[in-house]
Amino acid sequence: MVTAEKQGVYTMKILLYYGLSCLIIAIDQITKFLVVQNMDIAEDIEVIPGFFHLTSHRNSGAAFGMLEGQMWLFYIVTVIVVSVIVYHIQKYANESKMLGIPLGLILGGAIGNFIDRLLFGEVVDFFNVYIFNYNYPIFNIADSALVVGVFLLIIKMTAMEWQEKRKNKA
Repeated sequence: MVTAEKQGVYTMKILLYYGLSCLIIAIDQITKFLVVQNMDIAEDIEVIPGFFHLTSHRNSGAAFGMLEGQMWLFYIVTVIVVSVIVYHIQKYANESKMLGIPLGLILGGAIGNFIDRLLFGEVVDFFNVYIFNYNYPIFNIADSALVVGVFLLIIKMTAMEWQEKRKNKA
């Protein structure tokens, strides 16, 4: 039987993960709004010479411009991904912050870019990083949350696999 105290802790953890998602969405949408309102497309502002620029860019594809113009596919995939993440947050995130936080980041990032696709048919990107002579693809807050979330999720899944192997050896 679940006590009221345990239910309260569960609810607070779940709210933390959804709150993280909402924070990511808010920061993402505010920064994109500021870029759209204050920069022309392709306008470039050098912030850190030779390394970091703000560049107003629109992307009608996925990461790195793949699948450009395939909005119907993005709508379907995003709805599926968001549904799976919400399910996993509800079912498993209470067990570990190292599972809930990455899922919250991924959820926020997925919804942030989904909002752009629904409203504009493209995603607003603006972070432009140069690493040595390589110009990394332009990205946004939602993309960053997705990448960090996936990275943390891989770490968590790898740690779980190692624990399982160690447990089976014992």
